[in-house]
Amino acid sequence: MILITGGAGFIGSNLVKKLIDDKKEVVVLDTFYPPEIKRRNIRSFLSNPRFTLIEGDIQDKSVIDSIFKSFSIKKVVHLAARAGVRPSIKDPFIYEKVNIEGTLNLLEVCKKYRIEKFIFASSSSVYGNIQTIPFCEDTDRLFPISPYGVTKLAGEFLCKNYSYLYKIPTVCIRIFTAYGPSQRPEMAIHKFTRLIYEGKPVPVFGKGNFKRDYTYIDDLVEGMVSAIDQKLDFEIINLGSSNPVDLLTVIRIIESNLHKKAKVQYLPPQPGDPPITYADIDKARKILGYHPEVSIEEGIRRFIDWYLENYTG
Repeated sequence: MILITGGAGFIGSNLVKKLIDDKKEVVVLDTFYPPEIKRRNIRSFLSNPRFTLIEGDIQDKSVIDSIFKSFSIKKVVHLAARAGVRPSIKDPFIYEKVNIEGTLNLLEVCKKYRIEKFIFASSSSVYGNIQTIPFCEDTDRLFPISPYGVTKLAGEFLCKNYSYLYKIPTVCIRIFTAYGPSQRPEMAIHKFTRLIYEGKPVPVFGKGNFKRDYTYIDDLVEGMVSAIDQKLDFEIINLGSSNPVDLLTVIRIIESNLHKKAKVQYLPPQPGDPPITYADIDKARKILGYHPEVSIEEGIRRFIDWYLENYTG
């Protein structure tokens, strides 16, 4: 049985679907914030006998312990976190509590119950403003430039420590800008699609030339499932597309699919935003057999099809 924290979120719910389709039994722990979106994400699983839902918080050690007492948890995929670079600058303390203390709570229980595998969802934000392009897992010059990135790097160190001390097989997955159907509304592709569709100004910080390595959700999930299945001791692995795209190009692709012109509003650059994210995925290819297949053009087309079906009359 696999425990997925944050399993009602965007990445989590897509992973749950894949695992259930693969005949795996899944327990999801989630706080359901925001509730409307997350409940919609897991609605189709509720009647499935392979799916169990627990509403609770990783900050509550008693809740985590009760799950392990009640279910035969063999593997854990830890997705629950406070996400977002800019919000972490405004309120770093909640990020520290959820992303660091919450991870530590979970690792302590995993140690107690001797689990077989721990998957930690890290982030490309741990790289920050490093100069070596593309970003490689073995670099020793990490320079996260947001509290969010710092908390994710701290989580990696905790995972490595517990893996070493208690022989917990662990994979830290550095996720590069996941997108696709069910993406959170505040994320760039979803937000820009909504604003362009509604004819509202699209805020672009800087000159729109910042590049991001966008990873389509189906490709990401395939990589994560492989990480769950592989026999590994401790690894840090990038999952991205290895194809950075600048923001103005993303807007042009959205415009083309919606047949509407964006009203771009240029604003000053924001603190915490690196100029580029770019995944070296050689390690993922070698260890996980990872081969991302969905281009940014195709991925945005699929997202917009989903958006028009679910958010427009």
